[in-house]
Amino acid sequence: MHLSEQDLAPSIGESLASYIRRARTSLGLSQKELAERAGIHAQSVGKIERGQTKRLKQEPKRGLAHALSIPVEFLDAICLGRTVDAIAALRFCPQCWVPGTAPDPMWTTPRSKYCFACGTELCDRCSNCKEPVASLRFRFCPYCGKSYKT
Repeated sequence: MHLSEQDLAPSIGESLASYIRRARTSLGLSQKELAERAGIHAQSVGKIERGQTKRLKQEPKRGLAHALSIPVEFLDAICLGRTVDAIAALRFCPQCWVPGTAPDPMWTTPRSKYCFACGTELCDRCSNCKEPVASLRFRFCPYCGKSYKT
């Protein structure tokens, strides 16, 4: 089952513990699998899910965001107790993006239209079939098989 970012968006008032648990289980991951993908210790995931950790440092936050295929802003909002302005679409620069990596946070801000590094217009759809990009975990569109990178 494949979930979009909107499906994994945090709910208003949701704690970090319940959000990480919900996102992990919706992707069918164990705590150990999430920890391995995020590059953090398995005990850290357990502490987060038990509510013993309320704030995240940058490196674990980036790792968890990548492992859960969500923007870092989702985790920032939860840790700060703020709402998340829904990100309309996952955007990336077809020139600068390295396939298989998380998009640069500058590309995912709602007001970004062009790459800050090269000036190329950011993409949010497959250039071939025009389907929205659901995940940048893979380099090819799941609908038509064309590479996202130009």
